[in-house]
Amino acid sequence: MDNVFLEALVRALAVGTPLLLACLGAVVNERAGIVNLGVEGMMAVGALAAFAVASASPDANLWLAVGAAMLAGAALSALHAFATVTLRANQFVSGLALALIGTGAAGLLGKRFEGMPLFNKVPDWTLGGLTISPFTVAALLLAGALAFFLNSTRPGLTLRSVGENPAAADVLGVNVGAVRVLAVLAGGALSGLAGAFLALSYRASWADNMTAGLGWIAVALVIFVGWRPLRAVWGSLFFGVLYYLQFRLQGNSPVPPEVFSAMPFVLVLVVLAIAGRRGQQGDAPAALGLPYLRGER
Repeated sequence: MDNVFLEALVRALAVGTPLLLACLGAVVNERAGIVNLGVEGMMAVGALAAFAVASASPDANLWLAVGAAMLAGAALSALHAFATVTLRANQFVSGLALALIGTGAAGLLGKRFEGMPLFNKVPDWTLGGLTISPFTVAALLLAGALAFFLNSTRPGLTLRSVGENPAAADVLGVNVGAVRVLAVLAGGALSGLAGAFLALSYRASWADNMTAGLGWIAVALVIFVGWRPLRAVWGSLFFGVLYYLQFRLQGNSPVPPEVFSAMPFVLVLVVLAIAGRRGQQGDAPAALGLPYLRGER
């Protein structure tokens, strides 16, 4: 029984890691008032950038590959920042376009890397009898750091004020546009880091559609956890358990495998419906999704 529990925990932590990293990035975006539905695309380009750098030679620096993934995610998110902050375009349409651009570009440019070996992967750590990825440890630490930043620091208060009442923040001398752009770039970097985990640790390979919808689940997870970084830890672990059960039960049940593949996405709809009935959407930043123009009411 203990072995089964530990296996489930390790698997849940592994699958939950990219969800947590991407969710934290989306929390940063949305706390500043910007909705970014392009998480899936940013994860995809991050995974591709990481694998491209890591597979260049046996002596490739893996942490340089991680940096490349974060840079790629931030660069793609800059398109969203330009469209939504500078041009004040519809944030939902821009985010959807970003998801399509990112996954499409990664699939096209990644054709040459399919089947190529990854000379080495980011080594796992052994902590308390558990084999755990450094990415997982980093994600947990980032969740705590982000919670502290948002709730206990002046820059965090500034970020939240821009998402709640950008006009009031502007009156107090805050550059609303700059704060929102930086938040979008930071969110993109974290999504790229989630992609790096997939390419360098979890799968240690490159394949088209390797994000497999995790970015969309991360977007929904933000609402489920009420825009709270520490709650995101438990939310990502919950969905990690669902993914573990999906693989565990396939082949051991008369139920068609497609049912298990759809299970995490069905649960996303269920938990969002529950959150909506309980009024959890009331925790959303007041100016979420609304463009800001100085002097406009």
